[in-house]
Amino acid sequence: MSRMSAARMPRRRYPRPASPLRRFLDLALAAAILALLILVTARIDRVATRHVGGDAVVNDGDTITLKGQRIRLRGIDAPEYNQTCEKDGATYACGRTAREALVNLAGGGAVDCAGWERDRYGRLLAVCKSGGVDLNRRLVEDGWAVAYGDYADAEQSARDRHVGLWAGSFERPREWRVEHGGMAESEHDLLGRIVSWLAQIFGFS
Repeated sequence: MSRMSAARMPRRRYPRPASPLRRFLDLALAAAILALLILVTARIDRVATRHVGGDAVVNDGDTITLKGQRIRLRGIDAPEYNQTCEKDGATYACGRTAREALVNLAGGGAVDCAGWERDRYGRLLAVCKSGGVDLNRRLVEDGWAVAYGDYADAEQSARDRHVGLWAGSFERPREWRVEHGGMAESEHDLLGRIVSWLAQIFGFS
């Protein structure tokens, strides 16, 4: 090889050895990721679907008690027990009517609920069925609850047929709670599921 060709050849560059600080940071990151994986694995049972069944006590239009456990029907929102609405120019106790609608749907028989999320009050958010009937969907279809992160199609059907709450005028339960000193509960949508998953995995709830 000529002297000129050798001069044109690029010099091979070798990577600089990592500094002690860089090696420490890499090890710390690896350890943090490993610890996170161990934590998630240890607490994954917190987000496993839970099944509860038996005779239900109906508390209000979207809450029942099964075997001593309070369960909030997921994806819907019914009028509060003391809430009133209007129909044909008169006021009526729509909250109590919504509760009676759930009592009639449950039919006094066994109710089966499945869910894994918890709301801010510690209640299990679940889809409940009785005699093969999806109670969550049916309440919205019959107009005695509104969509709350799910069942938008059922709400539209109730609106179009002017049934239940939609036969008159009413204030959405969430707004009614805020006006009467209650807290605004987050809708049971995808964002809510993500927040709930993180809260239960990391012990925030």
